[in-house]
Amino acid sequence: MDLQDKSVVITGAASGIGAATALHMGALGAKIAASDIDLEGLEDIVSHIKMAGGTALAHRVDVTDFDQVTELMAKAKETYGSVDIVVCNAGIGGKEQRKTAEHTHEDWHNVIAVNQTGVFYTMKAALKHMKRQGHGSIVNVASLAGLKPSGYNLSYSASKFAVVGMTKSAALEYGKDHIRINAVCPGYTKTPLLDKLLDFRPEMEETLRKLIPMDRFGEVDEIAEAIAWLASDHAKFITGQTLVLDGGTSLL
Repeated sequence: MDLQDKSVVITGAASGIGAATALHMGALGAKIAASDIDLEGLEDIVSHIKMAGGTALAHRVDVTDFDQVTELMAKAKETYGSVDIVVCNAGIGGKEQRKTAEHTHEDWHNVIAVNQTGVFYTMKAALKHMKRQGHGSIVNVASLAGLKPSGYNLSYSASKFAVVGMTKSAALEYGKDHIRINAVCPGYTKTPLLDKLLDFRPEMEETLRKLIPMDRFGEVDEIAEAIAWLASDHAKFITGQTLVLDGGTSLL
């Protein structure tokens, strides 16, 4: 897969799927603008990319702040000359797993701000550069929880359903500008978010595994490879789609 010298902006790149994507795309020759609120973790990922002979920069960003997201895109453009690919990956889960009537206002507002508004801000800032340069590819990281109901998880599920809808709407709007916008929908994947859930409810591990026909959780590297392919010219006639990586869970 050829990503040589492509300028790639990744949010939520300090850990999990975002970190794996930064490392993978960096190894494929892309120039990475990695962002996260966790600057220490971010700098560690950037250091690994550089030690492997790649090109990367770290830029601390809170995706709920539009000015910071705008600065991130401007930094990538200034440093690399273009904004070719953007991966909207920053995301969080709620602090508590509760039914809808007990769902906290704090969890609702925080999760929606990062997972939904953050994707909107990132796409909005990226699209201005992409429209001006006449090309671009955006991959939004949604979730299986954005395609199927997810109990005790209202704000997360609502935000990921929204990401799927925003992906399709924006793809419809910008196809004639040679800008492709797609999403990946990972199922249960070994990430800090899943670790947090299993720490809170250890008994859930066996229950979740039973929901996966392939009888295992996904690996972040597997999601990263799919993101890189979907962002690349190998998928140049694909837009407005959701690529599901769930080990077959959605078949049930």
